[in-house]
Amino acid sequence: MDNFQKEIDERANLALSNKFELLVFRLGSDLNEEKSELFGINVFKLREIVPMTTITKAAGMKSPLLGMANIRGQIIPVIDLPAVVGCKPATGLNLLLVTEYARSTQAFAVESVEDIVRLDWSQVHAAEAGVSSRNITSIACLNNENQQTIMVLVLDVEQILHDVIPSVREVKEGDIKLKEFNIKPGSVAIVAEDSKVARQMLEQGLKAMGIPALMHNTGLEAWEQIRVMAQQAKDEGHSIRDKISMVLTDLEMPEMDGFTLTRNIKSDMNLRDIPVVIHSSLSGSANEDHVRKVGANGYVAKFEINQLSSVIHQVLEDAPR
Repeated sequence: MDNFQKEIDERANLALSNKFELLVFRLGSDLNEEKSELFGINVFKLREIVPMTTITKAAGMKSPLLGMANIRGQIIPVIDLPAVVGCKPATGLNLLLVTEYARSTQAFAVESVEDIVRLDWSQVHAAEAGVSSRNITSIACLNNENQQTIMVLVLDVEQILHDVIPSVREVKEGDIKLKEFNIKPGSVAIVAEDSKVARQMLEQGLKAMGIPALMHNTGLEAWEQIRVMAQQAKDEGHSIRDKISMVLTDLEMPEMDGFTLTRNIKSDMNLRDIPVVIHSSLSGSANEDHVRKVGANGYVAKFEINQLSSVIHQVLEDAPR
């Protein structure tokens, strides 16, 4: 048990150095190109890997939902991951990846697990420009023993869950308890979120709150935008808060993660007064401890709009005027 906890702590501490661990697995051959790609998810979201077990399918349940499985006394949905991404496993669905995302637990059926690799987020690149699948959020570049570059397609699990097990598909103004937000006229929120569906929900939510926002796909894009606006504020003789009301960032993102983005902001004397809220599907005490260490002003797990609204409201109220 001590060793298990030590591994969890080590993985949590990776986040403070812009690093993470990626579980690499296979789903079979592509139905169109007949080649087997490597796929990946963040190990931090993985609860356990178990052999395929008995699955009970309810009446009316359709692919890619395989049914429900009893795993250690918990009944959870099982998703056919090869069916989601358009692959056919050569040897069948042999393993279940039990994951926890944003207050939900589910199992993904896969063909095989290849490895766990430790990466810097700079080795991961946004995929929206180069990959057509809506289920891929980024591409990780690995080096094999022959120093050849291997690409791993990192899955957008939030998009997959949104499509397969839909809950709230949009945010409406009526869903939000009205609040007055302490923002200066003309200032905007900087948002960093690599999942397309999460980005859309955040954009809708902030619009309903009356908070203007600029959306970015990666932490690096957001950081570059912040630096440009900081220079503009300096040239105009204004405070950075006249330009940026707050920063709302995910944790897991290509090129620069949310912890590094937050640390960059809070370690710069010209930027440190910008309120930062971390919004992530990675929950747990380890992440909340790291949020405090890097100086973020607030943390909220995805995605409950009134909880997000309350955290933003409190952070803006507490921020220097």
